[in-house]
Amino acid sequence: MRPTAPARADYPLFREITTRWMDNDVYGHVNNAVYYSFFDTVVSGYLLESGAVDPHKGDVIGLAVESKCNYFASVGFPDLVIGGLRVDRIGTSSVQYGVGIFANDQEHAAAAGHFIHVYVDAETRRPVPIPDHIRAVLTPISA
Repeated sequence: MRPTAPARADYPLFREITTRWMDNDVYGHVNNAVYYSFFDTVVSGYLLESGAVDPHKGDVIGLAVESKCNYFASVGFPDLVIGGLRVDRIGTSSVQYGVGIFANDQEHAAAAGHFIHVYVDAETRRPVPIPDHIRAVLTPISA
């Protein structure tokens, strides 16, 4: 079954991202690899701003283990990108984020996919249960 573009209403949280000239490829639209950077910016921005993670001093960090993106429409510089974020699944040590990329004021996503973090001990890099303070930040945006 072919995926369909999600709507803004499918996401409880949004983050603005400004496109840059260098994001465009030779075809005049944002290169496919840049969308993964958008995903990371949306997820990491939320986690950092909420105080859930501290990549420099925290005992637990999230490592990306999987990402996927479906493309529905073009985005290009100088479009404003709006990244929608939700949590699709919370496990013992992993979380799957749903991310939608919207161009300007468009109602349906130009691209959408997911990003999975496994939470690990910052020193050993072995999986650990998601700490309560991180889970508390993820729960309000869970689908």
